[in-house]
Amino acid sequence: MPHETSVQPKLADLLARYLERQADAQADGIASYDGEVTPYEVGPVQPLDPKLAWDEALSVLAYCGKVQTKRPQAPPHWSQLVGGHESVMAIAFSVGNFPQLMRSFHEILSRPSLTEMRPSAGRPSTAAELTPWAEQVAQKQQFPQMLLAVGAMRLAKNFDAAERFLASHDANVPAEWRTAWENEKAAVLWHSGRHDEARKMWDRLEATAPVLFNRGMAALFAGDTAIAKQHLTAAIASLPASSAWHHLGRLYLTLAELRR
Repeated sequence: MPHETSVQPKLADLLARYLERQADAQADGIASYDGEVTPYEVGPVQPLDPKLAWDEALSVLAYCGKVQTKRPQAPPHWSQLVGGHESVMAIAFSVGNFPQLMRSFHEILSRPSLTEMRPSAGRPSTAAELTPWAEQVAQKQQFPQMLLAVGAMRLAKNFDAAERFLASHDANVPAEWRTAWENEKAAVLWHSGRHDEARKMWDRLEATAPVLFNRGMAALFAGDTAIAKQHLTAAIASLPASSAWHHLGRLYLTLAELRR
């Protein structure tokens, strides 16, 4: 009987992969958990990888019509923002958001109505370093860092600060970043609970892949399944199959088909 070759990876290979991921995370400015927030939640939720979350949080920038030459670093306490965040079902495709925010998938299958699963304001995070970091970003007026500042404040549920930041710098947004900036405005409205205002804003924007995704997502969680299917189908066609946003879009599309 021929000897079967084991497919079990060697310990050295596993360690090398782990160290490589740690090095990549450090290069992105992502520190490991420092004890301020323990990445643990009661219930069947998925643990979040801060490096993977950061990769997906930047995905929207590929659709901003501007070639990125340098990968931005993560904001302060990114690992804590990720690890301490509650599960979100209705996730806007915007800077700083990532599909893995849907940590307790079973909830979306057990609720009779999706409208009650839309996000609400909630309590802001205690990531105190975000404010001075955002002020430093604002002084340089560089993009996409300005979008990252808004996304980080939104993820931390510092919605008032995010809206002040948007209002203060609205007049200085370069034309090539305007649609992305408006998408961030709508995402702040959406995640702070102002859902109707967010939908109206997305409906006015140029139909980029993120905007189409957000129109479809918002329509789904408002019960408008026909509109949701239309926009989500168009968005999915523009997203690579390797993207987690592609798969989240397909999940939303399936939900729209099941609830028609």
